[in-house]
Amino acid sequence: MSEPAWNKLVEEHWTALEARPTTGEHRLRVSHLPVVTGEGPIAVAVDHEGHHHLLVPVNSRTKVRSGLDGPVLRLRKRPLEDEETYQTYADLACLRDDFADLFTKLCADVLSTVGAAPEHPVKGLYRVLDRWKALFQTQGPALGPEQLAGLFGELLVLDRLLQRDPGAHRLWRGPKGHRHDFSTGLDAIEVKTAVDPSGRKPRIHGLDQLEPPPDGSLHLVWVGLHRMTASGGGTGFVELVERTLRHCDDESTVLGLLSEAGYRHFEADRYRDVRFGVGEETWFRVLPEFPGLTGGALVAAGLPVSVLDVEYTIDLTGDVPGTVTPDEVSRVVERITQESD
Repeated sequence: MSEPAWNKLVEEHWTALEARPTTGEHRLRVSHLPVVTGEGPIAVAVDHEGHHHLLVPVNSRTKVRSGLDGPVLRLRKRPLEDEETYQTYADLACLRDDFADLFTKLCADVLSTVGAAPEHPVKGLYRVLDRWKALFQTQGPALGPEQLAGLFGELLVLDRLLQRDPGAHRLWRGPKGHRHDFSTGLDAIEVKTAVDPSGRKPRIHGLDQLEPPPDGSLHLVWVGLHRMTASGGGTGFVELVERTLRHCDDESTVLGLLSEAGYRHFEADRYRDVRFGVGEETWFRVLPEFPGLTGGALVAAGLPVSVLDVEYTIDLTGDVPGTVTPDEVSRVVERITQESD
């Protein structure tokens, strides 16, 4: 169906709904559209104030993204019940009549996008909202080589977590400045990445970066990369980003985290030629005998912690206490993703 046809369809349904008697304050006049998803048909609605709504069906356990609650658009999770059915929706409402024409075009875009991939309706909704938001974004500074490598390493671990749990992106705390890159509050993962490294010598930032959470565990992941040419194999940076977006259940949240880390997806062409080969991915359990300097160790030694902005390098070459086997890595990933439920 063409864009004008989608626009006409939406307008016809809203016009028919507006002709019905006004409902109660907490009720909607609802009309189903011929776009059927795995959770049921998409619908449009009109509330008692005459505001237009687009209702995208979701599973009752699905979390609907927060943050869109402005004077024009509002998105929230909304259950609706009639004499025969009970269905939960992602309810996108337009609260300003003077934006009605634009809202119709936005809804038509959602219908077209979801119709092409009906198995993930809310993901299609988020994709359209992010695409429209990108219209008003400005270009920022490009990521440098070290930033690209560090983000690539974190995305490798994130993608591993997402393959166990599509919602595991909520564990990714690094872009928000958390001391650990991934954390459940009880268990944490810190990722250290280097390109063409001569040995495993990660740089540690602060006295708390190798400090496990209270009564929890900390794992350090060492990722050794090799920069590849555009035709030399390996994995493209943008390719890894897009793979991560496919595996997650909320693209908009991951895109927001990537933006906080300095990568804006509408600038992807900047990074199309960036490719890395993964030479090593080794996991370590940070045990008391693990090399490092922490505030807890200084306190235990009776030394006052009065030094700020500490940075140092540790050497993980050779046989290091706490080295984790591949089978143990799988168990760690399973435990951490289960904790996030």
